[in-house]
Amino acid sequence: MDSGVIEGGLNVTLTIRLLMHGKEVGSIIGKKGESVKKMREESGARINISEGNCPERIITLAGPTTAIFKAFSMIIDKLEEDISSSMTNSTATSKPPVTLRIVVPASQCGSLIGKGGCKIKEIRESTGAQVQVAGDMLPNSTERAITIAGTTQSIIECVKQICVVMLESPPKGVTIPYRPKPSGSPVIFAGGQSSSAAISPQLTKLHQLAMQQSPFHIPPSNQGFTGIDASAQTTSHEMTIPNDLIGCIIGRQGAKINEIRQMSGAQIKIANPVDGSNDRLVTITGPPASISLAEYLMNARLSSETTGLAAN
Repeated sequence: MDSGVIEGGLNVTLTIRLLMHGKEVGSIIGKKGESVKKMREESGARINISEGNCPERIITLAGPTTAIFKAFSMIIDKLEEDISSSMTNSTATSKPPVTLRIVVPASQCGSLIGKGGCKIKEIRESTGAQVQVAGDMLPNSTERAITIAGTTQSIIECVKQICVVMLESPPKGVTIPYRPKPSGSPVIFAGGQSSSAAISPQLTKLHQLAMQQSPFHIPPSNQGFTGIDASAQTTSHEMTIPNDLIGCIIGRQGAKINEIRQMSGAQIKIANPVDGSNDRLVTITGPPASISLAEYLMNARLSSETTGLAAN
């Protein structure tokens, strides 16, 4: 697929979400915001950066394709510049490639990987970029990170091809966007806008979407393919919940926690109160999709509870 075809096929308004470490974001913002201001003016793209105090931040690029890819190349150039300057006092002989992570709905990853990994292999070969699709969804979301590494040109070409696939295969069901949490903050559903009444009709769809986390039946001959974890192995995840909110998670006679267990398919253990601690430790065990859904359901309960308290 040549660049002209891609440009022609992408004559639309796009939104690309990048996941970056705070240090990288600081470099892109620049002193007094001068760097990002220049990027906005020269590219014509809308560039929004999620709030600070988080180890990770989301940079959202939105606008016509020409503006998006202009902004995108300016971001990559800035990251490459940072790598070069860090090399001046380094003993390393080879320069590491620029590495970026974009965030996409998990429901689109199947189309991006293709049957037996054929689509992602084609993208790797035609662009020269290294591309890796994360097997697990990002916390409290139904999105996955795609890591892309290579030269400026290969990364841009790779993202263009990913955008073509995503435009051809829109997301299915409800997408819960990933929002990085401040380090050490209580786990409350980001945004706080979902009440239990508002999310109930979506839960069946969400459950189906989460259960589609690992339906990509890769033939045995392709078990070595690294783009997706074909076996949804059991893992554990811990979260803390304030003592005064644990009741809304458990429910009367354990009704709510049992409902969350049934819907998510995950095992959930709530630790006994610890003297001197304001929080309770909750351990969720199961396949990554079940953990992600259980965490979402608990955060939605917390959100509706805190929204209700605020309204009173």
